[in-house]
Amino acid sequence: MIPDFDIAAFVGATLAEDMGAGGDRTSAAVIPAGAVLTAVMDSRDPVTVAGLPLAAAFFRALDADCRIETLVGEGESVAAGTDLMRITGNARALLTAERSALNTVQHLTGIATLTRTYVDAIAGTGATLLDTRKTLPGLRILEKYATRMGGATNHRMRLDDGVMIKDNHIAVAGGVDAAVRAAKAAGLAGVVVEVDTLDQIAPALAAGADRLLLDNMGPDMLRAAVALVAGRVPTEASGGVNLQTIRAIAETGVDYISVGRITQSAPAADIGLDFG
Repeated sequence: MIPDFDIAAFVGATLAEDMGAGGDRTSAAVIPAGAVLTAVMDSRDPVTVAGLPLAAAFFRALDADCRIETLVGEGESVAAGTDLMRITGNARALLTAERSALNTVQHLTGIATLTRTYVDAIAGTGATLLDTRKTLPGLRILEKYATRMGGATNHRMRLDDGVMIKDNHIAVAGGVDAAVRAAKAAGLAGVVVEVDTLDQIAPALAAGADRLLLDNMGPDMLRAAVALVAGRVPTEASGGVNLQTIRAIAETGVDYISVGRITQSAPAADIGLDFG
């Protein structure tokens, strides 16, 4: 469902955090033990959906026999007022799982929705939107799943998932060429190196960089950088990218644009659960 992610462990830990040692005292006191009800999860805004399988896992963790009908697909963009999921089951269980299920879907759908907005903003330019490692601790796999549902491509997942030489590495290593040569001497492939001036491009390429991350460059400087690279390696624009600037950046000819905002700054989607 979500590669390399233990849904059962996540659900168990989240419910344990929310329920505490005493469980849902309110539902236990107010709701008859055998009561059954139906609930519908719906979106109050236009959204791109992510996280419904996780919501289903929360409800089934507390009521294995509940009936769940998923009404839209993951990654589907829907209008405000769209029903996303219908659940029928033990009332106490559904009410206890409600907050954890909603929190997860709201967060992931918020990321997917913002991501889709960025993807749409660069449509037709040939540039690919990338996410970053700017994620909440413990939620990276889920948040990067949500960006995929929004149409982005995942950048490296972990520090061991690719080589990226950034400005602090360069400063300590003694220069961009020295840093790239050291990475190559270590037998590393796919070396991405960050450059923030045009003067760094030639030494980075000469040392064997496999991709250039063009950091905090405006459109004019990006066009000059792309011309200097002349297609020898892929180029990636990064730093200060937002919805107002991304189209102009994409039109400079860069291959990739990485955006931390799609995980760092995505608001939770307005999604509710209405019980009948």
